[in-house]
Amino acid sequence: MKEDKMIRKAVERDLAGIAGIYEAIIDQEEKNAASIGWKRGVYPTEDTARQALNRGDLYVMEADGQTIVGSAIINQVQVAEYANCPWQYPAAEKDVLVLHTLVVDPAQSKNGCGRSFVNFYEELAREAGIRYLRMDTNVRNEVARAFYRKMGYKEPGIVSCVFNGIEGVQLVCLEKKLEEVI
Repeated sequence: MKEDKMIRKAVERDLAGIAGIYEAIIDQEEKNAASIGWKRGVYPTEDTARQALNRGDLYVMEADGQTIVGSAIINQVQVAEYANCPWQYPAAEKDVLVLHTLVVDPAQSKNGCGRSFVNFYEELAREAGIRYLRMDTNVRNEVARAFYRKMGYKEPGIVSCVFNGIEGVQLVCLEKKLEEVI
């Protein structure tokens, strides 16, 4: 039976589920089953999700109306490191929508959840009349990089930085220009 999944704004009761996904991904990294570049207790944490919830820019994907299987932060906040990227499409902050901390429960990988979340993000941009999309990932995260390439995102630059408290990050900046907006 196919699970029914939907994306919606997060609410307080979703935080534990989101934090559980963060921990499951970090567990995989610590077992060398994934290479994301995150650190337990540093980034991301339940507080990362709580701050986004409080700002109103945290979204979740739930399965069958109850289980959180994915999460992302979507807003117009471009992290400071983006200033060091040679963007192909220079744009004012008001003209850019940014996807942060997209996660899918490892138990749901290969089920189209990531693709659905990116499609949702792009649709939000279209509805808001925003043409430029940006996001980032760690250079170590080859799975995400390949996924975003398949979704039409380009890598205009890699920025060396301390990112969200994690030292030595090679931050891959990604962008896409939407051809059609509403």
